[in-house]
Amino acid sequence: MSLLKVLLTAVEPSGDAIGASLMESIRARKPETVFVGCGGAEMTRAGLESLFDIAPLSVIGLGDVLRAAPAAFERADRIAEAVVREKPDVAVLIDGWAFARLVAMRLKKTSPETMLLKFAAPQVWASRPGRVKFVKSHFDAVLCLLPFEPPYFSAEGVRAEFVGNPNFQAAWRARGDGAAFRARHRLGDTPLLAVMLGSRSTEVRRLSKPFGEAVALLADRIRGLRVVSAVAPSVERLARAKLAAFAGDPIIVGSEEKNDAMAAANVGLTASGTASTELAINRTPMVVGYRLDPLTALWAKAVLKTPYVSIINVAGGRFVIPELLQGECN
Repeated sequence: MSLLKVLLTAVEPSGDAIGASLMESIRARKPETVFVGCGGAEMTRAGLESLFDIAPLSVIGLGDVLRAAPAAFERADRIAEAVVREKPDVAVLIDGWAFARLVAMRLKKTSPETMLLKFAAPQVWASRPGRVKFVKSHFDAVLCLLPFEPPYFSAEGVRAEFVGNPNFQAAWRARGDGAAFRARHRLGDTPLLAVMLGSRSTEVRRLSKPFGEAVALLADRIRGLRVVSAVAPSVERLARAKLAAFAGDPIIVGSEEKNDAMAAANVGLTASGTASTELAINRTPMVVGYRLDPLTALWAKAVLKTPYVSIINVAGGRFVIPELLQGECN
């Protein structure tokens, strides 16, 4: 029996984590599977030798996307060349819609025989429903993270399956022990605020100022307030530098203590993204804050079909979590 060869692409931290989980699941069934493609630290630890550094492609916002465009085009070409060279049995493009689109267009021309899957459906329920047509013309199937997504695609004749979100599943399995975290760090019943600045450098830069100012206000009002922040490896140096100026004598932790820290916190102040769901899984109430560059904010306002940015609010159909965005994120 020939070995299974799978090409994977992930260019963002959340996609990298999803990719690593997928690799582990495939290996549990076919241990000799060969993986090629691109990914970050999580997929590298799972055994992928990435074709290139994905950090320049982990961006959000029109301005940042435009600046990253030359690197994205060059790296999409390299993925297409790898597919021609390696002849994988299947190619799975994970998250990162803009980059996945570039790769899919190239593979349609250079390797139309390659089975192509999109893992993490474009959020057509939130904006740009026309993306369903692109999925139909370029992908053999789409693997959906959310249970309400498949009908948006199957109605147009696209094979779509709900498979769950590996990042949410991992967070559920790794629910934290808040008491143990407080004991390790000798916190007792100290008021503890979890601050999550995001996993992209642009998020850390945009949010550190308003989040830092909010923490300073709280520190003046709440005696003995401490801050804990779980920082992503992709932005660790930058996040540490920004957090050093925060009030509340921040405790900075990595992924190994992230869930314990979240469970220990009385409340969270977080960027929109996976962290809000992780805080919820650890039963920590929170406020979501987020800022985009002005051009992207105008574009988002024009295309969004939902008033919510947090998945918990989308699923609940109401503001379960307060969201303070753009000018209100202060």
